[in-house]
Amino acid sequence: MDLNVRATAIGFLAALAALAVLLWVIGIDTIVRTMGMADPAILALLPFVGAAWLVSWGLSLRVVLGVIGTPISVTKSVLIYSAATFANNVTPFGQAGGEPITAYLIADATDNQYESGLAAIASVDALNFFPSLSLAGVALAYFGATATLGRQLRVAGVAIAVLALVVPLAGYALWRFRLHVEGGLARVLTPIARGLARPIPGRSAPDEAAVRVRIEGFFNAVGRVAEDRRRLVLALGFATIGWLALSTSLWLSLYSLGFRVPFAAALLVIPIGSLASITPFPGGLGGIEGVLIALLVPTTGVDLAAASAAVLIHRTVTYWLPTLFGGGVAAMYGFDAL
Repeated sequence: MDLNVRATAIGFLAALAALAVLLWVIGIDTIVRTMGMADPAILALLPFVGAAWLVSWGLSLRVVLGVIGTPISVTKSVLIYSAATFANNVTPFGQAGGEPITAYLIADATDNQYESGLAAIASVDALNFFPSLSLAGVALAYFGATATLGRQLRVAGVAIAVLALVVPLAGYALWRFRLHVEGGLARVLTPIARGLARPIPGRSAPDEAAVRVRIEGFFNAVGRVAEDRRRLVLALGFATIGWLALSTSLWLSLYSLGFRVPFAAALLVIPIGSLASITPFPGGLGGIEGVLIALLVPTTGVDLAAASAAVLIHRTVTYWLPTLFGGGVAAMYGFDAL
């Protein structure tokens, strides 16, 4: 068995074991009974909501690729983003682990250089991040105005405030001192690139100057995205629609079980739950479910079993189905990268 496949399989087993323990503590029988009460009509609607999320963020990728000089069709952009979702869902640390693979898939599918693909998916992930903070902030303000904030919500508020401050400052510092960053990355990555290229027949080991040119290409591509204000706003709009679709999926999952809760609850817990994807488990499996369940109880007032059932329905639509579909797309565009 290939090492990557073995590592992925071990990661999935560990994540499923952690999820199983969580559900066992809550009560698997009760969760299953609660899921059995779900409205079939709403369950049939949920895959379309999940598709709306993938399409929206696929369109965001299309906008970014257009900015860096690689125009593609709507269909192709959505398929590529579906493959990116698959890569994120089968690698540890979520997007951080999936981005290098996704960059290869984008470069291969668009006949572009690797650094351009990496710049594209890094820009999309960054653009997707900021609307999540805005939506979570709006939801938190709603709860602050209508109810007393519990401990979990106060912690969530602090986390949102810290991220809203730290991430832009880190991005500014990275861009402000990019020449020093480029030099440092070139010195670190050159020995790694040489080690990877040496065993490959017909490939010469790159020197530091060649590696630095590729790194500069990455920063230049990111810079073109940041400078195109009109298309930057368009990409942010698609990113926002995607977050609204994800929140709608969770809200409808609760609604299918007979719970009418404020939509603000979903707007708050979805972005915070996504942060759990940085866990070592593939795609945050197990961690995201735990965070979503922990936040749904105080924000909606539903019991643990109902929150767990809704989260499992939601994750089926937004994790398992995209992983299966995206895996097929990844195979079409270059499964050997994985």
